[in-house]
Amino acid sequence: MSGISEEGAFAREDDPELVRDAVPFALKTMETLSDELDENVGLRLGMARGFTQYAYAFVQQPAELGAPPDQAQAAMLRARRLYLRARDYGVEGLKLARTVTAQDLRTPAGLSRLQRDDVPLLYWTLASWAAAIAANKRDLELVGDVPLVASLLDRALQLDEAWDQGALHEFAISFDPARPEGTTPQKQKQHFDRALQLAKGEKISPLVTYAQAVSGPAQNKREYQALLKEAASFDVEQPKARKHRLANVLAQRRARYLLAHEDDVFPD
Repeated sequence: MSGISEEGAFAREDDPELVRDAVPFALKTMETLSDELDENVGLRLGMARGFTQYAYAFVQQPAELGAPPDQAQAAMLRARRLYLRARDYGVEGLKLARTVTAQDLRTPAGLSRLQRDDVPLLYWTLASWAAAIAANKRDLELVGDVPLVASLLDRALQLDEAWDQGALHEFAISFDPARPEGTTPQKQKQHFDRALQLAKGEKISPLVTYAQAVSGPAQNKREYQALLKEAASFDVEQPKARKHRLANVLAQRRARYLLAHEDDVFPD
């Protein structure tokens, strides 16, 4: 998931399991504090980000990378609940920051009240919302929010398209095909190129995202393999990339799994 590499002690960690075991306590501590500091926007941002990252990295990704079907199904249901919790904290934060309600976010007037400083909170709100939709596409009421997520993404790109070294562009690569109007390979490639430019050789997640979202569906095996091999061989310890170490380690795990199971994407 794009955006998972925002700076911090956890982001620099090279042991995902250590982070997995530590994060729940940190999240519950923030929830406890939020009961007392009920107007603190920063706490809502931290919870929206934290629950989204935890759900993706330590619940959804293991489910997708080889878990038995029954365990994978249970994990995806849990991930969905966590994403919805993250979304609700994000919406709370935006309401505190700009007095915009969830209903306001569905209107151009409400979106226009969001400012550049709101982009981090806006990103984690829309990312968790989209992830919850993707985790259970049979929930038609939630699927109906896809146009809303698209509007939030468009507003975030308008406000600060370069945020977090291209996280918004990377998100668009995989999300845009779900838009009511769809997208084109050319638009996805433009987002990919911009994401790589902004990543400055420090993050490999755009490579994996593009391989999964574009190269695989297009049955471009050569490109698929090249992108994933580049990600798998990336030196996560190089100084310029250490602030994204955890995200890069997780992206490498996905890249190596996808390479090992490429026959699922490219059957003979």
